Amino acid sequence: MGEKIKITVPLMADEFAKGNKPEYLFWVGSAGAFDDRYKKVTREFIKILEYLKIDYAVLGTEETDSGDVARRAGNEMLFQMQAMMNIEVMNGYEVKKIITCDPHDFNTMKNEYPDFGGNYEVVHHSQFLQKMLYEGKIKIDSDIFKNNKITFHDPCYLGRANEEYDAPRDILNAIPSVKVEMKNNKSFALCCGAGGGQMFKEAEKGDKEIFIERTEQAIETGADIICTACPFCMTMMTDGIKYKNQEEKMKNYDLAELVSQSLGL
Repeated sequence: MGEKIKITVPLMADEFAKGNKPEYLFWVGSAGAFDDRYKKVTREFIKILEYLKIDYAVLGTEETDSGDVARRAGNEMLFQMQAMMNIEVMNGYEVKKIITCDPHDFNTMKNEYPDFGGNYEVVHHSQFLQKMLYEGKIKIDSDIFKNNKITFHDPCYLGRANEEYDAPRDILNAIPSVKVEMKNNKSFALCCGAGGGQMFKEAEKGDKEIFIERTEQAIETGADIICTACPFCMTMMTDGIKYKNQEEKMKNYDLAELVSQSLGL
């Protein structure tokens, strides 16, 4: 085994001090920074950025939560405080383009930050990867997943909220493997059950919790990989797999992890 290369992630403050203005701000997000499982996704996506020689930087300790959950949960004042604080920092660094792996932050920054003076070109990592694929900068010829059956779970804030269904599927279709769709997909896809602040409260009473129903739909496809593109979805689908005792048969990977592994990073 070759020795792993240590990557030093560039900080916006350091780059700005040197007179550099990175093309992209990579917005890590709260889950990407603090959730043990999603930190792995952050690392894999950074490997991809380095592989593609993308001019990017992160805010580091200057990044705070986007405020998405606060607004969904009804705490408008906290949301506006978070938004204005983030916008002040980003405008100070003259940020123009933002990439994030979190559809919730993507939606908030793209559609809601402009109301507070935060006008940026915001892309979800699936859209960024699709662009790199179209431009020929990502070429996948690995057959590491050729014997795997993969199903994609649409995140609500990427799909229904922003009508992006093609980008993640274009990426998956470029990875040699078998693709299958769940019974409910694209605009008819079921929510994972964590959006709108539901991640941080007990599930409401009902016949069946949404994440269990969604996991059952994935199991019905016969897939051995559920591909997600959202930290909330990843948490819920991973929990669903455990709840249904499918850990030996089914894995949950983020899109970035599949790409990174396919590129041998």
